[in-house]
Amino acid sequence: MKETKLAPKYIFESSWEVCNKVGGIYTVLSTRAKTLQDQLHDKVVFIGPDFWIDKENPLFKENKQLLAKWRKAAKADGLNIRVGRWQIPGEPIAVLLDFTPFFEKKNEIYTWAWEHYQVDSLHAYGDYDEASMFSYGAGKVVESYYKFFGLTVNDNVIYQAHEWMTCLGALYVQQAVPEVATIFTTHATSIGRSIAGNNKPLYDYLTAYNGDQMAAELNMQSKHSIEKQTAFHVDCFTTVSDITARECKSLLEKKVDAVLTNGFENDFVPAQGKAFNDARRKARKVMLKVANNLLGTNLKDDTIIISTGGRYEFKNKGIDMFVDALNRLRLDETLKKDVLAFINVPAWVKGPRVDLQKRLEGKQKHLIPCGDSRITHDLHNQEQDMVLNQMNWLDMHNRESEHVKVIFVPCYLNGKDGIFNMHYYDLLIGNDLCVYPSYYEPWGYTPTESVAFHVPCITTDLAGFGLWVNTLKGSYSDLVDGVKVIHRTDGNFVEAAESLKAAILNFSKADSTQVAQMRKNAGKIAEKALWEHFIKNYYNAYNIALNNRNKRLKL
Repeated sequence: MKETKLAPKYIFESSWEVCNKVGGIYTVLSTRAKTLQDQLHDKVVFIGPDFWIDKENPLFKENKQLLAKWRKAAKADGLNIRVGRWQIPGEPIAVLLDFTPFFEKKNEIYTWAWEHYQVDSLHAYGDYDEASMFSYGAGKVVESYYKFFGLTVNDNVIYQAHEWMTCLGALYVQQAVPEVATIFTTHATSIGRSIAGNNKPLYDYLTAYNGDQMAAELNMQSKHSIEKQTAFHVDCFTTVSDITARECKSLLEKKVDAVLTNGFENDFVPAQGKAFNDARRKARKVMLKVANNLLGTNLKDDTIIISTGGRYEFKNKGIDMFVDALNRLRLDETLKKDVLAFINVPAWVKGPRVDLQKRLEGKQKHLIPCGDSRITHDLHNQEQDMVLNQMNWLDMHNRESEHVKVIFVPCYLNGKDGIFNMHYYDLLIGNDLCVYPSYYEPWGYTPTESVAFHVPCITTDLAGFGLWVNTLKGSYSDLVDGVKVIHRTDGNFVEAAESLKAAILNFSKADSTQVAQMRKNAGKIAEKALWEHFIKNYYNAYNIALNNRNKRLKL
């Protein structure tokens, strides 16, 4: 049968992170939404969990007039939903679902999943039940909308499910409304992340691992099962990078149909010129003020400010390598400039340090450190903290005589942290260099955001972003190109940490003209990662899904 180029008229997307800012998928969806909304105005509907029934969600604005008749019909069908606008660029329609009523039918739902798709829910624990009830309910939402508005196969409806948490809904939609074309996007396989998170070598043995066997060993059977069965049954199976595509082929035993590279929009970046320069100066002033008050130093504006950030995944995000490389740099006598490094990673924070707050409020300069000069906030588990313990083991204590100073910022930079009181992006612009030496990183939004602010960065070839940057050059990218990509494997920690140290040292020796060129090239890389370039990958996936749906329906 000859395939024709097909495009959707309606798109439903379901994710745990719709109007729920918890990770990188939020960035994928929220930055791409405007591009889709511009092309399919209000025929793009995002479905997310409703955790804010009794309190205000700042990311969602309910509109009781929007789709009012359908909402009433959906309620009669037992769907407790709120309809409104996601408060992001494009303001797409968002449907928030209270999924708790489905817990009463949990066993019945799991029996259905086993009988039709051999999904093993027997070993479920933790968040599996919660995610599955939401996912099933999201599928019911799509079914209700489709039937209420009398949509047909000619409307080319797409349902895209993100991550294992929404898989059950994709399977339900495919059976309840077979005219809807289904797409499943895994942003990181549950078993791959688990292997990496349990300190097992993922890459050296990737082709040798049996995903089912590893799922049993790591008590991941249910999540792995729903993910694997969905990958095999949807009309189009996708992931976000070539490195994760290899992971899918080995661990899920299913080759992806398309790679949906993660783009972003740069509307959060100040325009080049006075606004950009003012924002950068303000950020540096605040970071240096906090550092000098904490350290009891007088670091000047020519200090090289570097940072890392992201979730507190000590090994996966390469936080351990960042600290190790900084220690190597600290001991290198050829370093002649002051380097101030921030580790912006939220931990189990108790609150801002009161002694540091008092110093910041005062006007006098302090020439002695403020208690433990390595951390800005108090932690609940400070004695067990991995960053501080690694620094203790390496004897890193921010001594006055040393050029390298390292400060752990263990909180969300949301503008209300009590120390910086600025948002993450508003501080990011003040960096000279950002470092993300990831071990497990399907894509990597943190380096993408870094180059958006014209801040050169260092990443690895185990990150999807790093591999993509290498394809732009046709070889390993270096800092002169705006992004340096370090080679990482399961067994080369020492060599990679030494390469990272050398890269930071070389950056410290670059003159202003060289740094300006790095910053310019970083901005050029960011321009190539905009959704206007990457959205075509999604339309390719839509076409694959719709054509496979037609084959499934024998159209």
